[in-house]
Amino acid sequence: LARDSSGIRNACGMEINMRKYLAEFLGTFILTFTACGAASFTGGYPGYLGVVGIALIFGLVVTAMCYSIGNISGCHINPAVSLAMLISGRMNIIDFMGYVVAQMLGGVAAGFAMLGISVSLSSDTIDQYKTYGYDLVGLGTNGYGSQSAFLKINTWGAFLVELILTFIFVITILGVTAKKEYKNIAGVVIGMSLAAVHLFGITLTGTGVNPARSFGPALAKAVAGDITPLSQVWLFIVAPLAGGVLAALVYMLLIYDKKSKSKSTTENSQTEEVEIKTTDKTQAEESGEQIDIKEASQDSKAPVETVELKEID
Repeated sequence: LARDSSGIRNACGMEINMRKYLAEFLGTFILTFTACGAASFTGGYPGYLGVVGIALIFGLVVTAMCYSIGNISGCHINPAVSLAMLISGRMNIIDFMGYVVAQMLGGVAAGFAMLGISVSLSSDTIDQYKTYGYDLVGLGTNGYGSQSAFLKINTWGAFLVELILTFIFVITILGVTAKKEYKNIAGVVIGMSLAAVHLFGITLTGTGVNPARSFGPALAKAVAGDITPLSQVWLFIVAPLAGGVLAALVYMLLIYDKKSKSKSTTENSQTEEVEIKTTDKTQAEESGEQIDIKEASQDSKAPVETVELKEID
């Protein structure tokens, strides 16, 4: 394989930019470790941060990541976002697979990092706070039914919540990243959107809307001996992906007429330009022919006049 400074070129000639994948890994790790860790080690939603605090930490971390790695990879840090970008034609299949692998590994690495911290905590402290209703070693996992954060929502209710919240989050991203004019505020809008969906969903499912962020902590909990989050994580993978697909399709439908009108306007403009050029060329040719005729006429008259003068003489 040929190598260059920006990445690796495979046999098909497509460039695999490892820097983008590394950025996605780091971004997903930081999001999961910081936000889920803050939620877990402060006692969950009834703890010190509360619903508003947890929602804000997720929004703030994503905003920070948008402005730090956004210029490298676009800061998807979420398989649902990457899937929507693939469907809407903003990335190729090779990058999509690389992004998803990097994101899932980032989530898993963050989950085990949090697990490593949790085993270092005092068991007495953990048990004491558990009597107050605080779970210091929840690792920010999602759940439904008995694992639901507060309202004990059932399976289908949880699926619907995750699908709708992911739809809202992803369609916001698709819209705010569609134009270069929005790039200065894109990170803030995306962060606010994530915070908003967390405000709604924390007491229902814990708010996943990100398969990588949900899978990593669930796997770490399973290794620690609690397999319930892992047995339910399928919902927090399937529903967000479905929400991402729906968001991409709806957004493409919304901008379809706009693209058609833009294309039509461009074609009309090009047609008018061609007609104008053709008209100008025709006029120029006609003008040239008239000039040639006049010159020829003048040239033909001159000798005739001379002959007539000689005859008079």
